[in-house]
Amino acid sequence: MSTKKSQAAASPWQDLDAYIAQPRLVSLELSPDGDWLLAGIQSLNQDRTAFVTALWRIDPAGLAAPHRLTRGVEGETAAAILRDGSVIFTSDRTLPRADAEREDPGKRDKALWCLPARGGEAHVLARREGGWLAVQAARRADRLVCTVGMRAGLDAAQDRELRTRRSRTKVAAILHEGGGVRHWDHDLTSDTVRFLAAELPAGQEPSLTDADLRPVTADLGPELTSQSVLAPGGGFLVVQRDRRLPHGQRRADLARIDVETGELTELVTSPEEDHHSPVLSDDERWLACIRRVPGTPEETFHHVLHLVDLADGSHRDLAADWPRWASPVAFSPDAATLYVTADEDGECPVFAVAVATGEVRRLTGHGAHSQVRLAPDGSALYALRSAWDEPPVIVRIDPATGDSTVVHTTQPELALPGRLERVETTAPDGTRIRAWLALPHEASAASPVPLVLWVHGGPVSSWNAWSWRWCPWLLVSTGRAVLLPDPALSTGYGRQMVQRGWGNWGPATLTDVEAITDAVEARPDIRQDRTAMMGGSFGGYMANWIAGHTNRFRCIVSHASLWNLASFGPTTDAPWFWEQEMSPAMMAANSPHQFADRITTPMLVIHGDKDYRVPIGEGLALWWALVSGHAGPPETLPHKFLYFPDENHWILTPQHAVVWYQTVQAFLATHLDGVDWQRPDRL
Repeated sequence: MSTKKSQAAASPWQDLDAYIAQPRLVSLELSPDGDWLLAGIQSLNQDRTAFVTALWRIDPAGLAAPHRLTRGVEGETAAAILRDGSVIFTSDRTLPRADAEREDPGKRDKALWCLPARGGEAHVLARREGGWLAVQAARRADRLVCTVGMRAGLDAAQDRELRTRRSRTKVAAILHEGGGVRHWDHDLTSDTVRFLAAELPAGQEPSLTDADLRPVTADLGPELTSQSVLAPGGGFLVVQRDRRLPHGQRRADLARIDVETGELTELVTSPEEDHHSPVLSDDERWLACIRRVPGTPEETFHHVLHLVDLADGSHRDLAADWPRWASPVAFSPDAATLYVTADEDGECPVFAVAVATGEVRRLTGHGAHSQVRLAPDGSALYALRSAWDEPPVIVRIDPATGDSTVVHTTQPELALPGRLERVETTAPDGTRIRAWLALPHEASAASPVPLVLWVHGGPVSSWNAWSWRWCPWLLVSTGRAVLLPDPALSTGYGRQMVQRGWGNWGPATLTDVEAITDAVEARPDIRQDRTAMMGGSFGGYMANWIAGHTNRFRCIVSHASLWNLASFGPTTDAPWFWEQEMSPAMMAANSPHQFADRITTPMLVIHGDKDYRVPIGEGLALWWALVSGHAGPPETLPHKFLYFPDENHWILTPQHAVVWYQTVQAFLATHLDGVDWQRPDRL
């Protein structure tokens, strides 16, 4: 049998190489006429060192076989579907000779490609130095609007010349003149955002020249973000502006930009609140968004649905008393209903909200729903649905009944190595704490299994959706149960659960996770003497806090963790956000580094150097505290540090994902099973 056939036949739960080779649904779009779906499906490249995305055409009825549209070696990213059905996408694929000759040596920006609706080869629609921030097509017009970044005060030719000169002379320096230096894993530039519009003649194969992309506006200032929504008729944009305020603070507001004239009109703005995530009604009268009230050291932030009447400029909250933090996704064709998603009790359902009364109706049952798309006639909603017992699938939702039908899955025969249960307990003060528990099939009173407590990141988040990155089933397949709790600061209960841990991260969250761990350890199918703990980001913070406050766990895995809150606050990529909560008193009471001398539990520290959300200094300081605090011979150090020089907050490349799980599994085996430490074969 060939190597490829062996890999294909291997169980993804027993073979990490087979696991990373599983195809993954990552994006979903609906054609303007509602006749077909465009899905992005991710898979390994030929040398198995990167994930690449291909675009597929999916039948919304689930009857016709899926059809692959693109086969670029470098992969594609969907940008827009034109009214005639042509697909616009970006890609690093090799350019045709005429276009390649225009490239600056040593630099390749993503070109904008067009796959014609009538078939044939994809061709370059447009390209520019600096690439594209976003591309949108009007649903009822042959208009394309592109969002680009350009240097303030320069025209297109001057901007191109500057970029070429910087590239050829190896100048990478960036001069900042306000807050916001980097984001997640990349440096922010000093560009301003501009919009370029183009008309695509109906009935002809789409094509553009540089002259066809006309500027919609001059400089709009560095405060303008790239987030925007194009009206169905293509006449205007609603843009989210990220305004800089004194003391490094920021506020987001919404404005309307006329695509023909470039005229900008403010829609909703406030010096105290943010407005973001805009959604437009089909008749272009109503705008739905999120109104967010920032937090203080004493009170958590809060957000509510907000409606703007574009006809008269009036605006109001919608379902303001509903104890869920919802995100708008679409209006019904008659604008009588706003469809939203919101975390609720370990799920993320789709809800229907009556625009007139604010009455809320839950549509969907089990699962977390994302990338929700509404059919033009309102007859169906389409979404990516997942849960801890279901990898992402495409579903069709009946807006009247909420019934869901699977349209497409990339894992039709994937059998999980265990079972999923919902578990609950109450904290000492009576607060309900819920969690998911993934168990091996063999777990029973006669054969109890070890337990791994896995605390989620965020911290304002919930364990409600499948994750290829944080997959409990890889641990379940080795004979362990995995507990995924939603403790203090989690969503899905209501604002009071977030307030429960606001400014009190360590003590409140520890109380809740210990309560749910106690309850699960009391089960006859769980071993009480073999429990480990792990977490990433805020979960890593909790790993560090727990290590300094209890020795009940056999070992602890701390990924991308916060160690010293005073050093984390000003060095993270969004210090203005964390400053809302992190007062000097909060940091003094909740920083794990103050309890370093109490740590006796073996710890596996994991961190990526390109992590700008939780900078590498946090991981390095934690590691030094563990090493310098070890009084015994160096060879008896119980801790380990897995360092990724070129990964960010997440470990995204496939081979590094294998290394991550190999190392975690080996560490758990040593401390839960008594197996001698075995260094992973790729290290």
